[in-house]
Amino acid sequence: MQKKLHIKKGDTVFVNAGENKGRQGRVLEVIRKSDRAIVEGINLVSKHTKPNAKSPQGGIIKKEASVHISNLNLVDPSTGKPTRIGRRSAGKEERLVRYSKKSGEEIK
Repeated sequence: MQKKLHIKKGDTVFVNAGENKGRQGRVLEVIRKSDRAIVEGINLVSKHTKPNAKSPQGGIIKKEASVHISNLNLVDPSTGKPTRIGRRSAGKEERLVRYSKKSGEEIK
């Protein structure tokens, strides 16, 4: 069974440590195996590419590298500020939903 993480693909996150501290971005991919996430516009690295069908010229391209999830906080949709995440059961089905620890609101 895969472990549950506090962020999901599509979430807006705040970077709280590292070179890009204080910036926000949208999660493009979550890598559960290594507890990392790729965030749009964060942790850009230069990648040297050979000419191919996609880029006939080749050269150096900027690409997002992964960031450890411990360096990310979810941005609360209601306040727009970073928050910690909790889980609680909701409804009769007893399914777990994420909620903001700051505002107490449920996160979709």
